Formats: sequence, C-alpha cells, structure tokens
Amino acid sequence: MANVLESIRAKAKSLGRKVCLTESDDPRNLKAAEKLAKLGYVKPVLVGDEDAIRKLAAENGVSLDGVEVVDVLKTPNLQKYIDVCVEIRKNKGLTPEQAREWLKDTCVFSAAMVCAGDAHGYVSGGGNPNGYAHNTAQKTKPALQLFKTAKGNHIASAFFIMQLPDPKWGYEGVFFYADCGLNINPDADQLAEIAVTTAKTFRQYTGQEPKVAMISCSSKGSAHDPIIDKVVEATAKAKALAPDLLIDGELQFDAAIIPDIAKKKAPGSPVAGQANVLIFPDLNCGNTMYKATERLAGATAIGPLIQGLRRPFTDVSRGCSVDDIVDCAAVAAITEWAD
Repeated sequence: MANVLESIRAKAKSLGRKVCLTESDDPRNLKAAEKLAKLGYVKPVLVGDEDAIRKLAAENGVSLDGVEVVDVLKTPNLQKYIDVCVEIRKNKGLTPEQAREWLKDTCVFSAAMVCAGDAHGYVSGGGNPNGYAHNTAQKTKPALQLFKTAKGNHIASAFFIMQLPDPKWGYEGVFFYADCGLNINPDADQLAEIAVTTAKTFRQYTGQEPKVAMISCSSKGSAHDPIIDKVVEATAKAKALAPDLLIDGELQFDAAIIPDIAKKKAPGSPVAGQANVLIFPDLNCGNTMYKATERLAGATAIGPLIQGLRRPFTDVSRGCSVDDIVDCAAVAAITEWAD
C-alpha cells in the first residue's frame, strides 16, 4: 500500500497547480524546481531576479525547462500585485509606493501572486545567507498579512508530517505533529484550536479518522503542575470545539502510541495506544520531538507546514534538502483554499 507521502505526491500531480519558490538565490530551490517540473507534482515558479536565477542555474547545471521564472522588478503584473496588496492592507494605511517597495521581498511577492490567483501557494525554504535567506518570521509574516486566517480560525499553526519506516506506528507509519514551528507557548484556547485544526488537516490529507493525543509529562492525572493543567484544560476545550473528533489527554508519549502501555496508563481511552495526531504543549517540546523522531527513528519529516490560513504556505527549514522542498510544494499544491 502506498504511504501517505506517495499519495500526496500523486494527488498533487493530478492537480497541476502552480507553486512559488521564494529563495531563488539558493541552488537547492533551483534543483527542487527542476525536479518538480520533471516529476510533474506542481508547475514550479521561481520568484526573484530572473538574470541571477538563470545565471545560477547555468553554474549549477540545472535545467529550467518547464519552470516559470518571475522577476519581481520586471514582471508586467507588478501593478496588479501592488493593487492587491493595497486593497488587502488599506485599513493599515499601505500606499502604492510602500507596496511597490514591499514587493521586492520574494515572500511578499509570492503571497501577492497567490492572492491575485496567479499561483496556488508558496514554499519558502533554504536561502543564501548573503541574499534572501528569510527567517521563519520573515517567511510567515507576509502570509499572515495577505492570506490571513481562515474563517473559524484565530491563529495559524505549524505541523509536520512524520513518515516512519515502520508502518505499525500511527496511520501506516505516519504521525502529524503540532505545533512544531510557530507558536512558542500557546495557551489552553490556542492549544485546543491547534488540536482541532491539525485533526481536520490529517483527515483532509489522509482520508482517515484522526486520533488526537494531547501530549504531556503526565497521563490521566499521574502528576500535577500548571504546565500539565494547561494540557488538561486544552483537552476539554478541544473536545467541546469538536465533539465529533477523537481527542484525549493528557497522555505521555508512550501512552499515546504504544497499546500495552496505554492499557496500563489510560485504560478505556479511545485514543491512547493508537494516536496518529500528536499535539505538544509548547514549541520546546514539539520542535525537539520532531527532530528527535527524524534523526533517531529515521523518519521523513515534511514541514513545517502552516495551517489555519486562507491560502497555502509552507516554511521549510534553512537546513532543508532538495527533496524537502519538493515534498512541501506537493503538500501546498493539495491544500485547498479556504474562505
């Protein structure tokens, strides 16, 4: 049976959507665009200085056949994107002159392209230290400002698709981890929303029933502390927000995923021992766990993928590989637009 990532790639290929890559001064993004074009997962768009992009491609032996290159300064659509930015940010007082300057940033430009309907989403990863090299905040801010959160969402959050080699874990070896890349210390309301949003995302991408574990250092009252109380409260709030979803906590990591331990620590839980969505209490925990799972368990980590926005955007680590960018572009391609 095909794994989840293979299913995502196949669906992306069937849709044929355009996805922008913002860090076009990094050979990894040029190689990712070349691979995306060859595999047909998306129609890749490299955004930046066209002359510099083509020069860098030639220096690295990268073919740009099937790759669209859009110059942020010379595009004939510049005025359209200025108008888009001004319209969306008019309540913030953005002027056409400010928008023109703002659009020199490849993340802003890509977000504007998406808002104008000229691309489906954008991926920002890697980057030349002497060039674009956006940090997480610089990548994410244009998406928050121009895409904004989807109806019913109060925050955006970041999740990872973790594909393990052994299919016995989670759903066919896949877990969704959140939040691992955006919200540092969400409160109980935010944590509840992250849980519900990630569950819905899991269902969209896999077609399977999410089983959501709210992770803690305690299982069902085995310890007491304000950091645990937050998870307990968030669990109750998440269940109230989405009573149709299977959500349980607080659960320790082993109780969430190992059936024999679940029987001892959380007997009768509809989630314990079979969770496929793991919600971590803060970014310290979430970010550490995804890296540990990737490095020690040999998992493929796709992300951080941003959810809760009206349009698709993914923020890939500056340490990413070409394949990381390729897979994030495929995920962006299958993510549907929201109101």
